[in-house]
Formats: sequence, structure tokens, C-alpha cells
Amino acid sequence: MGIVLKLLFASMLLISTSWSQTITVAAAANLKYAVADIAKEFTKSTNIKVKIITGASGKLTQQIMSGAPFDALLSADVEYPAKLAKTGYTTTPAQIYAYGTLVLWSDTGVNLSKGVAIVADPSVKKIAVANPKTAPYGIEAMNAMNYYKVAQKAQPKLVIAESISQVGAYVTTKAVDVGFMAKSIVLSPEMKNVGKWVEIDPKSYSTIDQAMVGLKNGSPENQIAAKKFLRFMSSPTAVAILKANGYGLPKQR
Repeated sequence: MGIVLKLLFASMLLISTSWSQTITVAAAANLKYAVADIAKEFTKSTNIKVKIITGASGKLTQQIMSGAPFDALLSADVEYPAKLAKTGYTTTPAQIYAYGTLVLWSDTGVNLSKGVAIVADPSVKKIAVANPKTAPYGIEAMNAMNYYKVAQKAQPKLVIAESISQVGAYVTTKAVDVGFMAKSIVLSPEMKNVGKWVEIDPKSYSTIDQAMVGLKNGSPENQIAAKKFLRFMSSPTAVAILKANGYGLPKQR
């Protein structure tokens, strides 16, 4: 009997240690690399796995409102999380976790010393911009071009991408001459040696306040785990990763 009990206990222990909870986090495309690193650290400290779905914040919000089983949203703005909170989809209030930075990026040898003004130059034939209807970085790219009074000349050259990730694909394959990109992407290990980029003066576009919320779409257990993940976003570990990826951080951190 002793041996049987030992075997039964061992099998129960194996089941309990092999099972681990998984939450699904919808993240704005600019977070592609940073959130992957944060999720790894979160899993190390909690044994809760994180499945990451990236895309344009507006599209992710539409999916959430259509019932997508996401447990948390890390948006590239405040408006989409606020919309979800107002319509009853959230378990937490919207909280800013970072401030994004807009850059102009090229892998075709375009001279970026002129900054945004270069998009009006005849040498620039195609300009990639994330869809302003669903991507906050796309909205701010348009604002920057308006600020520098080059939007009209740039308009016929625009190539509208689904998200920042697709802008990156257009730039790295040289399908466009320049692209408006999140600084976090060009700083990533995969992209840091690709082409050249310049920061866009922040006075030319609105502050990119990136906010997060927990969601009701998942199970009650996942809602609890998602709140742990959102708290982890304010931890020294996560803050260090965000900072290394070029994000500005709320003062209270």
C-alpha cells in the first residue's frame, strides 16, 4: 500500500507541476519586442504563461468588442482602453504604462537629416504610415506631417499599413523609401542594424500615451492572473525593459 500511495502522490505532483495557467494579452504592435521580454520575466516570477497577440490598437479593440477571449489590452493610446471601460468590457481602469516615441526610418539610403520635411522631396516616392483609423502611431504620423506642412505633397505617396509591424515589413523589404515607426521597434535587437532613423520632434505630434486595461472576456481565473500581469507592468523589471526599448515612463514610476 505504501508503494501505491507513493506512486499516486508522484502522479498528482507531476500533474500539478506540469500544468500552468496561460493568459492572452492583446498588445499594440509597437510593443512586439518589449512585451515579449516582459512576458518572459513575468512567467519566471509567477509561472503564468502569456500568449501575446499584436496588432493595431483599434483592430484589437474591435476584436475585443466582438468577443475575442483576450485577458488584457496594452494599447498604443488611452482612447481605446477608455472606450472599452465605458462600454463595460474591462476589469480595471485605464492606466498609462508608457509614452511612445515616433521616428522616421529608411533602409534605402534616403537622407534623413531634413527630418519629416524629406517626405516632400521628389526622391521619396513611397511613405509607409500605419492606418490612422486604427493605429495611434499612424494618427501622430499624420499630425507630424501636418505640423511640417508637407502632408499635401506626401498624400499621393502614402502606403497605408495595417499596423506598425506592417510599416516595418515595408521598410525592411525596401517596398517604401521611408516609414513612420515606433522607436521601440528600431531599437529592437532584430532591427537595430537595419537602415537609419531619426527621432521626430515631439512638439510636432500629440503625446503618445499608452494605456492598459484588464478585460472581462476571459475566465474569472484569467482575470485575476491578468491583473497580476498589469501590476507587473509597473515593476522595476518591466520598467527597465520599457526604458531600454525607448519608451518614456510615467513620473510616478
